[in-house]
Amino acid sequence: MNLNLLARLGRRWLWRQSAQRRFPEIPIEKQLVLFGNSFPKSGTHLLTQILAGFAQLGPVVESGLPPIVTFVGDTGHPRSQSEILLDLARLLPGDIGYGHLHAVPEIVRSLCRNGVAPYFIYRDLRDVVVSHVYYVTDLNNRHVHHDFYVNQLSSFEERLKVSILGRPALDIPFPDIRARFDPYLPWLDQSQVLSLRYEDLLTDTQKQLERIWDHATGRGFLHRGNKTTTIQALKNAIRPSESPTFRSGQSGNWKQSFSPDMKELFKEVTGDLLIKLGYEKNSDW
Repeated sequence: MNLNLLARLGRRWLWRQSAQRRFPEIPIEKQLVLFGNSFPKSGTHLLTQILAGFAQLGPVVESGLPPIVTFVGDTGHPRSQSEILLDLARLLPGDIGYGHLHAVPEIVRSLCRNGVAPYFIYRDLRDVVVSHVYYVTDLNNRHVHHDFYVNQLSSFEERLKVSILGRPALDIPFPDIRARFDPYLPWLDQSQVLSLRYEDLLTDTQKQLERIWDHATGRGFLHRGNKTTTIQALKNAIRPSESPTFRSGQSGNWKQSFSPDMKELFKEVTGDLLIKLGYEKNSDW
């Protein structure tokens, strides 16, 4: 175990002790794990801010551990399933964690077990690919594709095309946007997981926060306070501009970014996926 992880685990122990002192009537070891899973660039920080708000309502703490991810961000290499399951096993009752995890059977079983309230947030994939271009080009100079986007591609349109098509010729996995989302699609069929659309959180925040709260309490979250005050606490936790990758936080920006050619390319690559996700009724958009 490396020193950085040991330090994180030590800080978590202190935070857990503090949380228990604030809610002495609720044993933290009987609390839930709250886990926010997301497709990348789909509102990860919005969801994690909301989950962090639960710390005002019962003895839970942000774990302070790294996000649990399928791919290493700096290299793009896939992580082994055993590494991912070990990360999940480190989460203790009362921890809040997050990550980007495919819905493979062993990981589904780990996140859907008793004692965990799992969430999955996704977003209109047209906005995702636009956000991906800005993120890789401007916001994360350590990203595995940053140099290629900045030094090999000369226009937004070229970068958007790559974000849609991927880079299948590389040794590291970066397939097209449909193939990137497909491993997450089975999360939508898991009854133990609350799936959330990023756009719904923006346009109908109150209702979605109630769904988030009901899911946690239905899974066994122990808390203090009534539903009205608890929903307000979750709402107060939302501070989108504090996200390190926040750019506009709006939905529908793809309409200003997609040329007719990009629309056709996206339709060709994704097929009926937008219809399955409820963003379109047909391919005439």
